[in-house]
This record gives sequence, structure tokens and C-alpha cells, in this order.
Amino acid sequence: MNDPLAALRQEYDRHAGRSIALPIAGAIVWTVVAIAGAVLEPRLATFVLLFGTGLAFPVALALARPLGERLIDNPSPLAGLMGRSVVMVNLLWAVHLTLAVQDWAYLPLTLGIGLGLHWVVFGWVIGHPVGLVHAALRTVLVTAAWWVFPDARVSAVAAAVVLTYGYALAVLASRQRPG
Repeated sequence: MNDPLAALRQEYDRHAGRSIALPIAGAIVWTVVAIAGAVLEPRLATFVLLFGTGLAFPVALALARPLGERLIDNPSPLAGLMGRSVVMVNLLWAVHLTLAVQDWAYLPLTLGIGLGLHWVVFGWVIGHPVGLVHAALRTVLVTAAWWVFPDARVSAVAAAVVLTYGYALAVLASRQRPG
């Protein structure tokens, strides 16, 4: 059977590799944020979170080439869809920055969930449940961490995000890829 979507997914995968550069970068950045949350006062740790999360993509770019992944020059139309889903996630910065001014205590919650929403699209693009599981698990764990640890929200939320990256990395590194 000739399945055009399967062919597109195979083409995306061929160029994207295992797709682990971004989750590795995210895990690194969120680990640094967790440490900052443990050693800095909450407001300062929140600013480390606010600015630190912007470093995930440059770190991923540095990791992608040695890992054989094409992050920004993947010719697959599905890579274009992924790029648009990242734009969608980045439009939430209007909310994050408003909260930074109005009530910075919500930033760990909104950044922890918001910066992971594109995983739903990514999972669909690769035809694997890892994206949906990552996004749902991340939402549940981040929300729980934010409520259960009100005095350590930055560290707790960051730890929750790192746990979800650990799950995603284990799945992505071992999944059977098409073709």
C-alpha cells in the first residue's frame, strides 16, 4: 500500500535522526534551573528560569550536528509543521512576560507547561505516542509540583520537566524508526 503520510514521516525521520538534541538540551537547561531554584531566592531563580529557557534551542543546535540531526534545515514538509508548532508555543511568551510583571510566581507553571505543548505535534509527526505522553505527563507533573511545593516551585517544576525529558529521551533513543 502506498501511504503518503508514512512516506513523509520516513523522510522527516531520515533527516531528523533520533530527535534527541532538543530534549537533551531541554534537560540540561531545566537541570540548571532546578539547581538555581535550590540555591537562589525564588524571584531570582524565576528570572534564571525566564532567561535560561531561551538557551535550550542554541544548546540543541550545538548538539544536533554531532548527533547527526538536522534541526533547522530538514527539507521535509513535516519539519515545516514542527516549526509552526514551535511558533505557536512561542506566542505564549505574551502570557509569560505579562506574568513576569504581574505575578512572577506563576512563571514556573506557565513555562513548564507552555514550552512543552509542541510535543503533541512532534509525536504525531513521528507517528509515535511519545509526544502526547510527554506533554500530558509534563502538564500533570508540573501542575502537581507547582501546587505541592509552593516554597520551592522553581526547583520542583524544573525537576518535573527534567523527569519528562528523561522519559522522552529513553523512548526516542530506543524507538524503532520507519524505513
